Amino acid sequence: MTKIADLIMVSLDSPDPRAHAEFYHRVLGWEITASADEYAMISDGHTSIGFGLVEGYQPPAWPDTSGGKRYHLDFYVDDLDKAEASCVQAGAARPDFQPGGDRWRVLTDPAGQPFCVCLRPQD
Repeated sequence: MTKIADLIMVSLDSPDPRAHAEFYHRVLGWEITASADEYAMISDGHTSIGFGLVEGYQPPAWPDTSGGKRYHLDFYVDDLDKAEASCVQAGAARPDFQPGGDRWRVLTDPAGQPFCVCLRPQD
């Protein structure tokens, strides 16, 4: 199969683009390349995550079987406990419902969107 495109950016709705970018900057270590009230962006030099202001933003519930998620990011980590603690210190929250057992943890970012820290596979 011949690829059609390369992913350059994911754009996310946000109630506070600057704060959203700052949170993921702390989680991923990516550079904040834009920071304004209406829009912010982080990048690793190849791929970017943008955060666009949405007035009246309402995060999804977790878990919520009656509604759809807007997005869900997964991140590999070497230590679930350390990653969770660092994300919580950066502003994440840990919902009670945790379906991943000892393989992953569901957290919510400061805007209420769920994301997972997943144990990196060992070769």
